[in-house]
Amino acid sequence: MAQTAERTDVVIAGGGFAGLALGIALRQGLGPKFAIAVADPFIGRDGSGDPRASAIAAGARRLFETIGVWGAVAQEAQPILDMAVTDSRLTDKMRPVFLSFGGEVEPGEPFAHMIENRDLVAALSAKARELAIGLQSAAVTGFESGSGQIAVRFSDGARTAARLLVAADGARSRLRELAGIATYGWNYPQSAIVTNVAHERDHNGRACEHFLPAGPFAILPLKGRRSSIVWTEEADAAERIVALPDDLFHAELERRFGLELGEIEVVGDRRVHPLGYSVARSFIGDRLALIGDAAHVIHPIAGQGLNMGLRDVAALAEAIVDAARLGLDPGSSEVLERYQRWRRFDTMMMGMATDGLNRLFSNRSDALRLIRDVGLGLVDRLPSLKHWFIREAAGVTGEVPKLLRGEAL
Repeated sequence: MAQTAERTDVVIAGGGFAGLALGIALRQGLGPKFAIAVADPFIGRDGSGDPRASAIAAGARRLFETIGVWGAVAQEAQPILDMAVTDSRLTDKMRPVFLSFGGEVEPGEPFAHMIENRDLVAALSAKARELAIGLQSAAVTGFESGSGQIAVRFSDGARTAARLLVAADGARSRLRELAGIATYGWNYPQSAIVTNVAHERDHNGRACEHFLPAGPFAILPLKGRRSSIVWTEEADAAERIVALPDDLFHAELERRFGLELGEIEVVGDRRVHPLGYSVARSFIGDRLALIGDAAHVIHPIAGQGLNMGLRDVAALAEAIVDAARLGLDPGSSEVLERYQRWRRFDTMMMGMATDGLNRLFSNRSDALRLIRDVGLGLVDRLPSLKHWFIREAAGVTGEVPKLLRGEAL
């Protein structure tokens, strides 16, 4: 085994939402004597140019509130107070609403908030620094498992011996590849165009999901008279649309956005993200755990990708804290198996659901359109079923980890 310069309890590779949230939760649960390092070459870099925003479901918001981060961003978070679902062709003059949801998972608690990624990452980074979590501006480049530890190498030449390595390094996880953990899934013939728009009239906290033959066009409310757009198109069409001159891009956007909120203007960059479905065949290895996109990537049709990653965080943090408080090894196979049992079934079910929804709605079949519109209408008339869907999307059904219930570890 390679020589190590220091010892660490848990090394987290990846300084995004999931990696930082896990580090904070572990430090708060186990105190300063439990050594935690978060390694990411982008730590400390200015993220002000990132135009992306995310839907934070109620369960994830409870997690952020419990670890002391939500208060720093609450003023910048826009609650989703209402959601409308339409199903139409692009050429249709009218877009009837087939399904609408009130926005509360519990009285006074919105089922989701929209927040710009840069604000939330900045708040997580500040909390991590406040708690003296080791933040390292380097990538994890390799590891070797041995007796009771895992030797971790970093791109800056540093090394450490840890009891557990957590891969939070994204969909193209290098650590997952080095561990020999295969994935299964497929690429969709679709890409998502992501941008933000300003509009003339207030959205009043309403989110809209327009199902069009090429894929869903989501309008998600941000603070002020602004909205985040997640616009699914066939892959070739998405590249062509994003490359259009500003006036022609605006025309294509307005055809889908509509005139309900008055004049619109693109604010910030417009980007294209290829879409796919991918699940790791195992969420764990020898002293290794995968979380977030390193473990699973799903279609954004239900806005659940980020929230699934935070459910991973809550489950893994609870498994580690419970074991460490009993004096057990936080990187043992028993701890990791508990995490995998907790998360794998839920991940598979959500992945199948989003894939099925995308296949049902992203097509030009008149027969399927009739079936789905009848189904949407029936759901709209069943308040108890709608409430169940809201709680499921909010991440507060089933065996919910403590952090997602708003309880400290």
